[in-house]
Formats: sequence, structure tokens, C-alpha cells
Amino acid sequence: MVFSNLFFIYMFLPLSLIAYFLAKDIKAKNIVLLCFSLFFYAWGEPKYVFILIAEAFADYVLALAIEKNRKDKKKAKLALIGAVAVDLGLLCIFKYLTFILGNVKNITGAQFEVMQIALPIGISFYTFQLLSYVVDVYRGEVEAQKDFTYVLLYASLFHQCIAGPIVRYQDVCREIVSRKTDLNQISKGITRFAVGLGKKALLANVCGEIADMVLLSDSALAVAADYEKNLALLQSRPALGLWFGVLMYMLQIYLDFSAYSDMAIGMGQMIGFHYKENFDYPYMSKSVGEFWRRWHMSLGSFFRDYVYIPLGGNRKGMARTIFNMFVVWALTGLWHGASWNFVLWGLYFFVFLVLERLFLGEKLKKAPPAVSHIYLLVIVYFGWVLFRFRNLGFVGTVLKGMFGLNANGFTSFEISALVKNNIFFLIVAIIAATPVVKYVGKLLNSVSKTNPYAAVFNVTRKIIVPVALLILSTMSLVGDSYNPFLYFQF
Repeated sequence: MVFSNLFFIYMFLPLSLIAYFLAKDIKAKNIVLLCFSLFFYAWGEPKYVFILIAEAFADYVLALAIEKNRKDKKKAKLALIGAVAVDLGLLCIFKYLTFILGNVKNITGAQFEVMQIALPIGISFYTFQLLSYVVDVYRGEVEAQKDFTYVLLYASLFHQCIAGPIVRYQDVCREIVSRKTDLNQISKGITRFAVGLGKKALLANVCGEIADMVLLSDSALAVAADYEKNLALLQSRPALGLWFGVLMYMLQIYLDFSAYSDMAIGMGQMIGFHYKENFDYPYMSKSVGEFWRRWHMSLGSFFRDYVYIPLGGNRKGMARTIFNMFVVWALTGLWHGASWNFVLWGLYFFVFLVLERLFLGEKLKKAPPAVSHIYLLVIVYFGWVLFRFRNLGFVGTVLKGMFGLNANGFTSFEISALVKNNIFFLIVAIIAATPVVKYVGKLLNSVSKTNPYAAVFNVTRKIIVPVALLILSTMSLVGDSYNPFLYFQF
């Protein structure tokens, strides 16, 4: 089940909210949330909910063992190691074992059949959340939760367990046991959800359809038997089409993932949870370092606090700092998927981050903002080519084709028509990836304090915009078979 599914919007979410607000106290409200969350997670693949429950229970028990053995560091550390082994062990089995065995087979030439293991949706997100919980208990930053249902609720809360943001227990532990909301917060949450839904249904889906039209869909590219046919199709794409397709994919992946975060934050706000922001208009950045401080911020802060700093951060000299960065960015790439293109994608950014730390940092600060901004966009743009194609043969073909090296020509009638027909949509999608709308909203709020006409318009806007987005999104989703959430696969 996805947030942009009509069943979710008009059945699951309203029923969950009605049941939640009818519940008399916080304990009853949490039971309602837990039941709906487990049902949400089990939708479509009920057997995998037991993995989530088992992992949460193991971490619950081991966190209590750490709490009990505060004075016995050896036993506490053993419990921590046990939690890390359980969490990362399950993640490795379900997400990486097929990848590892496939590489072993290719390298050694051994003759055995590589098992295909289905990936439980959201396992990367809830595993990292549970892992951060146990580590924080070990560090003494939070107390171990005595009630298992609270730990399970934290891990499974349907707002964010499938595709984030990665929520740390220390950020929501108080709200799990005691929280309040009011009409103003509910209104803000509904607006945030509607904005995310509109961003997904009206913009991200269209960007994705255009990208798939030019670059081929993931499902088509995944068919190994069609490799030669797909390669020939990509080789025949005119250069303009490839540039346009990658641009649409670049917009899709931001609009898609940030839309999910918007909806998760909005739904949390409706019932008193306050999740941290996950995106801060990353395409407005002027360096790779700044980009990664704005993109998927919950993942970046996780690797910073639980990998980079424990490895020594930047406290042990430049050589060790670069090594620590290498580890973090290799893991960042691997977290996104069990494929070498993701690892290379992570290391691609590692290279530029090292260059900025050693040589480019001060130059970018002194350069005209337009120059540093273009520098960042070019790097990120070509990085998405590497991210898009798991088969590196397709990556090379697309990169060559973008510069006409496949004897593919610059454009064609179909590509020219595609670009012209979507030019206004492209402008709207680009604006949606910038803070323009946010600044306009702030300006209206400011003017409405002194101008009664602006105040009336502003109140009307706040009522009409969410309703309009909901109606337009519903119209877009009715009968639309293209409605994926990209980050479900990670």
C-alpha cells in the first residue's frame, strides 16, 4: 500500500484517524496506531510483518539487557553486539545475500544456483531505526523502553516505516507515551499531506512516465533476456531525448521521495508526532557537501552519528578522515541497493566531497553563486545516470548517447514534440523543487498581518489549496496505473 493509493487516502487513513480520535486515552490510541500500522505493513505481503515483529522484539530484549547491565560494560557491550548482529544480519540476508552469492559465483566460476530472496518493503528504514534505538540506549542517551508494544509501534508506525524519514527513538520517545494535538496542528498536517500528495500524483508520476518513455522502465531493464534489445533502444535515442529523460528522472526522484516525507510528516502532525524534516531544497545547493546536508537528511545524520563519528570523524588526521569518508559513502551507496552501480554512485560523491575538502571548498565559497550552483547541478545530474541503471553497460551507452557518440543524432520529430509538449510542465516541476512557493507563502503571511484584504485571501488560500490538491490528485490517480514510490525498493 502506498500513500498515493486511493484506498489509502479515502479508506485506510480516514478510518485510522476516526478510530484514533475515538480512543479514550494514550494507551488506547497507541493500540489503534499499532493495529493499523501492522495491517498497513502486512498489506500485500503479510508474512514479512513477522520479520519486523521479531526484529523489534530482539532489540527490545537486548536494550533491556543493556539497561540492566549499566555497570557491567562487558555484558552491555555483548548485548549491543547481539543487536547489531541481529539487525544487520537480517538486512544482509534479505537485501544483500543474493548480491553477494552472485558476485562469488562470477568471481570463482563456481557452479551453483543463486537463490532469489524477496526484499521486505522498508527493511532498510526500520532496521536503521531499531539499530539507532539500541545504540542510543547503550550510549545512555535514552532509557530502554519497558513496554514492547511501544518499541514495536516506533518501528512499525505506518507514517514512516516504509520509506522514512529515518526517525530516531530519542526524537519521538516522549511523544510515543504522551502527546497532544489541536485543530491548528491537524490543519497544518492535512495541508502538508495534501502538498505531498499533489507533488507525488501531479508532478513526480508525470516526470517518471516521461523518464521511462525515453530511458526505459526499471521493469523493462531488469529482464536479462532483453539486454541487447534494450541496449539498442537506448543507443537509438537522440541526444536531446537522453538529456531530457535524465532531467525528468532527476526531478522525479526528488519530487517522489520528498513527497513521501511530506505526507509522513503531515500524518504525524495530525496526531501529535513531530518528525524532523528530510529535505531542504537540495537542488538549491552550491556544493556537494551542502547538497548532502539537504538531501535525505535523516540518512545523512544516521551515517554521521553512527558510522563516521565512531570511526574517528575528522579527529585523527586527513588520511584517516578520507578513509572514514570512503567507508561512509560506500555504505551510503550500498544502502540504496544491492548493486555495484549504487556503490559506485556513493563513491562518485565521495570523490567530489574529498576534492571539496582538499581543494575546491574555498574556491566554491568565493565563486559567483551561479557558478557554484551550476557546478553542483552538473555533478548531481550525471550522478543520477549512474543511480538509474543497475547494468553499467546501460550507463556507458546513455552517457555516450548524450554527446552523440552512438551515431544517434541530436533530436527527432518524436523527441522534439515530447519536449515542446511538456515545456510548461517542466517549468512547474522545476519551481516545485525550489523554495519559491514557500517564500510566496511567507510573504502572504507577512502582508496579511497589516492588510485586511490580504488576510482574507490568505485564509481562503489555506482552505482552498489543500482541497484543490486533493481533488486534482484524485482525478490524476483514478485509472492511472503508473504510481510507484521509488524509495520502496531501498
